Amino acid sequence: MLESKSVREVWQEIEKVMNERPEPILKMKAVYQYDITGDDSGTFQLLISYGTAHVVEGTEAAPDCTLKLSDQNFKKMIMGKLNGTAAFMTGKLKIQGSMGLALKLEGILNEYNLSETA
Repeated sequence: MLESKSVREVWQEIEKVMNERPEPILKMKAVYQYDITGDDSGTFQLLISYGTAHVVEGTEAAPDCTLKLSDQNFKKMIMGKLNGTAAFMTGKLKIQGSMGLALKLEGILNEYNLSETA
């Protein structure tokens, strides 16, 4: 399960599944930055460019959308156990930049159904 993996390992899995099945991101170009707090903290960027996804630790490009949340809430969101809108409304998730891109990403990640990833 993703719960037992490190944040870095979760990002590797996200990058892998997006590149194996690029259909949901074929028409997208965006840079998402995740500022993750907690025991397994770090800054990660998800660079999506017309069917390819690349994850970097740190900041490689200016983000279109920055999401700030804890490591535990990040994993819950990726697994579909925490709704992004609910997390935002309750202060568990802070968003800077394009709110529309943040909502779009949640829908895309749900299409990949990462909760089933071992």
